[in-house]
Amino acid sequence: MKFGKLVVKLRIPILILAVILLIPSAFGYLKTRTNYDILTYLPKDIETMKGQDILAEDFGTGAFSMVVVEGLPNKDIARLAEKIEKVDHVERVLSYASATNGTVPIELLPEELQDTIKQGDAQLMMVFYDTTLSADETLEAVEDIREIAGESVYIGGMSAVVIDTKNLSDHEVPIYVAIAVALCLIVLMLTMDSYLIPVFFLLSIGCAVLYNMGSNIFRGEISYVTKALAAVLQLAVTMDYSIFLWHSYCEEKNEFEDKKDAMAVAIDKTLVSVIGSSITTVAGFVALCFMSFTLGLDMGIVMAKGVVLGVICCVTVLPSMVLIFDKAIEKTQHKPLVPDFSKLSPWIVKHFYIFLIIFAVLIVPAYYGQKHNKVYYNLDSSLPKELESIQANEKLEKEFGMASTHMILLDSNLSDKEVRNLINEVNAVDGVKTTLGIQALEGAGLPREMMPEKIVDILDDGEYQLLFVMSEYKVASDEVNEQCDKINDIVDKYDAKGMLIGEAPCTEDLIKVTDHDFNIVNSVSIVLVALIIIFVFKSVSLPILLVSVIEFAIFINMGIPHYTGAVLPFVASIVIGTIQLGSTVDYAILMTNKYKTARIGGFDRRDAVTTALEGSINSIFVSALSFFAATFGVGLYSKIDMISSLCILMARGAIISMFVVILLLPAVLLVFDKVIVYSTAGFDEVKVKDNNEKHHHRMLFQH
Repeated sequence: MKFGKLVVKLRIPILILAVILLIPSAFGYLKTRTNYDILTYLPKDIETMKGQDILAEDFGTGAFSMVVVEGLPNKDIARLAEKIEKVDHVERVLSYASATNGTVPIELLPEELQDTIKQGDAQLMMVFYDTTLSADETLEAVEDIREIAGESVYIGGMSAVVIDTKNLSDHEVPIYVAIAVALCLIVLMLTMDSYLIPVFFLLSIGCAVLYNMGSNIFRGEISYVTKALAAVLQLAVTMDYSIFLWHSYCEEKNEFEDKKDAMAVAIDKTLVSVIGSSITTVAGFVALCFMSFTLGLDMGIVMAKGVVLGVICCVTVLPSMVLIFDKAIEKTQHKPLVPDFSKLSPWIVKHFYIFLIIFAVLIVPAYYGQKHNKVYYNLDSSLPKELESIQANEKLEKEFGMASTHMILLDSNLSDKEVRNLINEVNAVDGVKTTLGIQALEGAGLPREMMPEKIVDILDDGEYQLLFVMSEYKVASDEVNEQCDKINDIVDKYDAKGMLIGEAPCTEDLIKVTDHDFNIVNSVSIVLVALIIIFVFKSVSLPILLVSVIEFAIFINMGIPHYTGAVLPFVASIVIGTIQLGSTVDYAILMTNKYKTARIGGFDRRDAVTTALEGSINSIFVSALSFFAATFGVGLYSKIDMISSLCILMARGAIISMFVVILLLPAVLLVFDKVIVYSTAGFDEVKVKDNNEKHHHRMLFQH
């Protein structure tokens, strides 16, 4: 009881320190860069990522935008291009006027090149930046170009998508927190026995969230997905710890006259139970760190750290607040508005076979559904259609038949004849609109010597030459992936070191990487959680039984989208399973602990299961409802589908896990009681009692 006494003794200094630490945390939060480009989390050793590095290092251009200009004459477009070139970090602008110096009338260009450059009163230009796709400088340049260009200009490409993602995410994140806090406050005020105590729960967790977000400065940057979800998810998964402490404190107040002594004991008891509970949640997030797509590492580190900080604040900051404001809390006490589940528990146990039948009926469609979910990888699919970048990309597709742009990096020493042959073969691939390079411009009647030097520099730096492939197929579609494979085969034929890069090839790599990651993450999370349960219960059977129960809940949750026709963002399909397992297996552990205690205490299997269900059903209900409240509102509100889908899945997962644990786990404990008793440490007296009963029955039978 030393730790609890120390916290109680130092309650005022702890609270002062907690407030002081908010200042560097706020500074750290503001100074931590946010990465809005998901593709940067791909492994650095794959070809597409190496190609991006070559583009940045050798060509001095890490990104480009496709720009559609409508309703402007050629001279105004040339003037606009000059203005854009003066924007900071714009390296060059490639347009019809800049490429030909105005010496070749557009009507004399080959028809396919005309179609690529001009459609009706719309003309295409490319803007190249000297910084990478999602660099802050590139994003600022896109904003500046939008200001210069006005309404008749549409800026497409990934950099424009990233800046719109940034603006939308930055606007929405504070609202996510407000929604989560408001809904949690409502649930807790109704389910707790004081209207004021939930405020202190949220203040304590708020400190932990800010410490967590502020300490990310040591990582340099975090992804926008992590930033958007971290506060909401930390609130959802650590709320239980505060509830544990409060309930423990209320119980101890009946035993001790002095509230400080009661709190000291409550802290120590809570610390033991919360550490056990938090380890499974941390394990779920640690499993994400095993992804080769390092967004998992980003999310895993931040969330595991958040859970640890949540535990620390729960046993230090919260007790200090409760003791200091104890009188105010007591004045707001009321009867909790939680349904009376006492009659439900015996009924569930009595009719356990019903839930086993329901399980047997649902397991096959649930498993099939989660195996056959539709997943999308196209990153701009998760954004609202009214965003400027999405409208620009739709304009490119509609006006120019251009849904994506790939780049081919080739050895500069390849002969013009070889490059022309390569271009002809690439142009013959299904869905390729045209391929632009120096040879294409020469074929249009513009000798290399007459081309502006800055245009030649874009396309050939002396070591590599660059070709742009305009594709009619959307990024992440099966058609574009097949197209990329065919182009790669052609490139390999002419140049063994040649590379196909761009958003579509990167996204194809993303599909391959994340398919592998899905299996790794699920396997690691199951193994880690099972090992923790082995350690907690010293059992061979319980890890299998408890993990199976929660996995069944995950199958139902992840199977629903298949039957409703919903298409999930790829991140959701990877991370939801491990988050749901890590954060809701606690429900099963809580009930099983009470079952084990009752069974060892002399109860038969049916009474032990009934007692365990009665003793845990309220806690499971409040915990799941808090988790649901923290995530569901954000899921409904968010316009970013990646965030919205993740939150809806987490909210639904908490409720499904609650029902599965309350209804199915008692049946599992009843059916496998004998297996549990003989494969779990601590049941020696139960075994002796069972053996005596068997012996007694045998003697009676023989007699």
